[in-house]
Amino acid sequence: MRFDLSDDQEFFRETARRFIEAEVPISVVREWHDLPDGCPPSWWQSAAELGWTSLMVPESLGGGSISGRPVVDLTIVADEMGRGVTPGPFMPTNVVADTLGRSGSTDQQALLEGVLAGEVVLGWAFCEPGGDWTAAHVAAEAASANGGYVLSGAKTAVEAGAQAHHLLVTAQSPDGLAQFLLPSDTEGLTITPQESLDLGRRFAEVRLDGVAVGPDALVGQPGAVAEADVERQRQVMTVLQCADNAGSAAKVLEFTVEYAFDRYSFGRPLASYQALKHRFADMKLWSEASQAAVDGAADALADGEDEARMVSVAKAYVGDHSVELMHDCVQMHGGIGVTYEHDLHLYLRRATVNRGLFGTPGDHRVCLSEMMGY
Repeated sequence: MRFDLSDDQEFFRETARRFIEAEVPISVVREWHDLPDGCPPSWWQSAAELGWTSLMVPESLGGGSISGRPVVDLTIVADEMGRGVTPGPFMPTNVVADTLGRSGSTDQQALLEGVLAGEVVLGWAFCEPGGDWTAAHVAAEAASANGGYVLSGAKTAVEAGAQAHHLLVTAQSPDGLAQFLLPSDTEGLTITPQESLDLGRRFAEVRLDGVAVGPDALVGQPGAVAEADVERQRQVMTVLQCADNAGSAAKVLEFTVEYAFDRYSFGRPLASYQALKHRFADMKLWSEASQAAVDGAADALADGEDEARMVSVAKAYVGDHSVELMHDCVQMHGGIGVTYEHDLHLYLRRATVNRGLFGTPGDHRVCLSEMMGY
């Protein structure tokens, strides 16, 4: 994690780490893999009491950040959750809460009280079959009808989709891109849990079969306002995933180095071999650079400067190198590293899923090339 944390931020980080280590050690994470929701609601409410759901909510609505730079504070939690491969609807709930706090109506913002208490889970239905994570390829339709809209289409890889009480649905309307906040029990809305490589988090497919909604379901205004909201949502979600991966990679490297000193081969520690020292040095470089990339992207989002470029830089670097680091750590462990009983695969599964969500590193390198005029 970054070195420029204030005393309050450092205390916040230490509190999050102690809470995760005490309440959700890896042994508990494994036990929760069989839970339909991925974690008990009571635990999520305890996490909310620590401020995990309030950072992106304006103070006027009961929220507030530690430093006045909520995205930076949020990456502190994401990093610690990555270190503990901790489950929970952290990312989608905060991303949608951020949008409701800025663009939601008074009635929609009233839901934030439940979000702050950990009693209301929010999901974002954005990605569609085909795997394109850009707003330009949103195919779900919001047709005008009877003063409102009729929504149709399909969404996939909706994190916490089956656990969410409300879903923020992104669709194309006659006036441009639009977003709608729907209760999960809305007629015509079908939510089906999906299998995931990540054993801790939950994802779902969402189908919209002629879902009739009134204009009060709109979040913000169609067109430029919705496009700006969607772009910020994409950027915040991507940075949180990168922070999660950076934390996971740092933790995996830590326990791999410890193992290499404990494991003896031909009468000497594995870590004493020169060839392996070089590999450890490379992995340490990747880990530190990943942390720096996340910090740079979070700073850009907090300051409102060059956000798109810095977020793509972070995803392009962290997405690849965090997964490569973990693959190297599997090799360092030898046979035990490919067993279900070892914790390594839990981290690798999660990092691999994060790598593909909201654009692969290759997708973000293409974006960077386009931004630079190539």
